[in-house]
Amino acid sequence: MTAATSGANPTGSTATGRPTRLPRSARRKQLLAAAQDVFVAQGYHSAAMDDIAERAGVSKPVLYQHFPGKLELYLALLDTHCDAFAERIRSAMAATTDNKERVRGAMQAYFDFVSHESEAYRLVFESDLRNDPAVAERVDRMERLSVEAITETIMSDTGVSRARAEVLAAGLCGAAQVSARWWLAGGRVIAQDEAEQLITTLSWRGISSFPLSGTEH
Repeated sequence: MTAATSGANPTGSTATGRPTRLPRSARRKQLLAAAQDVFVAQGYHSAAMDDIAERAGVSKPVLYQHFPGKLELYLALLDTHCDAFAERIRSAMAATTDNKERVRGAMQAYFDFVSHESEAYRLVFESDLRNDPAVAERVDRMERLSVEAITETIMSDTGVSRARAEVLAAGLCGAAQVSARWWLAGGRVIAQDEAEQLITTLSWRGISSFPLSGTEH
């Protein structure tokens, strides 16, 4: 049965205009999606809770039942995207024992984030609220979790110390993030898979030179 035949619409209200009672988790997901649309289109400072409620098709009291204010709503969105991205990096590390493929997986995660999830990318990296301490903490946490996931792989494969592995992991993440953002801003002149392969090759030629032993250089 479609939304049209059931009398419901995607915003969670019925054809009669009465709100549809959704499970709390479903309503929260709906509100976050509406908020993301508004924040990306208008920026944090120009967005209003009225706009978000209207976009979601709910009353402001319903919106405030889930989120006490605009900042809490924005931070909840950041938490969702930052945690999901960090998990994607961890999954790339766990998906194979081939370290070149792990590097490729990490690069792909960054390129997918800026390409297929461009609204989430803009919310995280191009927000007009980046200087807010709570926002900066969440972005820093995403980067830290990503570095930590790659650090463990580098340590187990090369035998270098944690401090050295963290620097190498940060370098890989930095190369992936900057390259992906540059590729997107430049109009995606080359195909995504080719761009990923270029950065993978560059990164792998560097990381693969480290010894597969406990001897550090």
